Amino acid sequence: MNPAHLFASGSANARHARTFATVAVLALAPLAVLPTRPAIQWLDAMCSTPLLSDASSSSDAAAQRPTTISRVLSCEQLANVPGKSVTTVVVDFPPRAYTGAHRHPGAVTAYVISGTLRSRLDGGPAVDYRSGQTWFEPPGTLHDFAENPDTAQPAKLLAVFVTDSNCGPLVLPP
Repeated sequence: MNPAHLFASGSANARHARTFATVAVLALAPLAVLPTRPAIQWLDAMCSTPLLSDASSSSDAAAQRPTTISRVLSCEQLANVPGKSVTTVVVDFPPRAYTGAHRHPGAVTAYVISGTLRSRLDGGPAVDYRSGQTWFEPPGTLHDFAENPDTAQPAKLLAVFVTDSNCGPLVLPP
């Protein structure tokens, strides 16, 4: 996949892609000098269940849909922001996968790597995000749901969380 088309001047996608790239570079640059392997192994052990599966909807129809599969890539303290850490997570959405209402303890920038995801925040309108698009969730925002509306194609999301230190839980009940 060639991301060059995301940076074409003038488009909303270009603005979102540049914003995400800037945030990612600023947040992840300090990680280049830190030993990450033990932290990743610890997080893998702590996050052996999908991050969003506990926040499922009470609806019978939603309960019968596939859930997401989350994989923590890294979690590191931000050296230039005392008391905060950045966690990077890849979330796989099989066809028709659904996550119900939940919140996050910190700020989240979500980037759709592939496919289409439908998301609704704080009772607002549901929005479809396609590959290369992003959204932002302020800390504590009610994320009503996220789903892959496609019946055949999977979708993939990169989520970058900025939370209090110690790489604690990333998903809270609604």
